[in-house]
Formats: sequence, C-alpha cells, structure tokens
Amino acid sequence: MYPIILYDGVCGLCDRLVRFILKRDKRDVLRLASQQSEFAAEILRRHGVNPERLDTVYLVLNHQQPSERLLPRSDAASEILSQLGGIWHLPAGILRLFPHGIRDRLYNLVARRRYQVFGKYESCPIPDPKDRHKFLDLN
Repeated sequence: MYPIILYDGVCGLCDRLVRFILKRDKRDVLRLASQQSEFAAEILRRHGVNPERLDTVYLVLNHQQPSERLLPRSDAASEILSQLGGIWHLPAGILRLFPHGIRDRLYNLVARRRYQVFGKYESCPIPDPKDRHKFLDLN
C-alpha cells in the first residue's frame, strides 16, 4: 500500500512540493491526489475533515485498511521526507526533534501566506505522462 499525499492542487507551494517529490521519489513509493478531487474528498470526509478546507497537506497511510491514518501538517511533512528515504531521513529526524505544537505553528504560518508568496493556479497543473501513474485522482 502506497502512502498518498493529498495536496492543494491550485497552490503554487504545493505544486513545488509535488515537483520536489516527483524528482526525489526514486523508489516510487509515494502517490498523490489533489484535495480538489473526489478521490481526496472521500478520504478526508472519512476522517471527519472538511474537504473544502485547503489549509494543509495530508499524508494517508494504509489507505482503505482498518489501520488507515491521516497525518496533517508537520507530521505529514516529516513522514513524506522519511518515505523518500536516503538523505531525506536526516531533515525528517531534525523536524521531529521540535515539539509538535511549535512545528505546526510554523507550518500554519507558512500555510496562511502560501498563496500570496507562491501564487495560485486557476486549475491543477497537468502532470508529465511519465509521472501520471503516481496521481491517483487522474487514473
């Protein structure tokens, strides 16, 4: 079962995150879905999250299993780095050294200003055909 990243498909920062992941996921272990998709909305509703609230990135672990979990904010970010493997375990470990509350406050600060700093698209960018298999909301 692949971990699934649920990201804001029109956010410029999230688009950069997606491109970062596509470039570094050499083991092909992560999958992606735009939060604007019905695929993501179904997962979010299952966890009691309003799918119209696009204020964070989520990581879904054990999708459609009894042990399915939804990690938000800095927990998602550190686990995504861990999933990338290699050198990315180091920044993930460093992130986890900070108290959860501090990590999430910093995350929320960036999230509130992401459209102003990184821009916003009119629609979700189309992935390159070689990466299309990673986008579960497009298959």
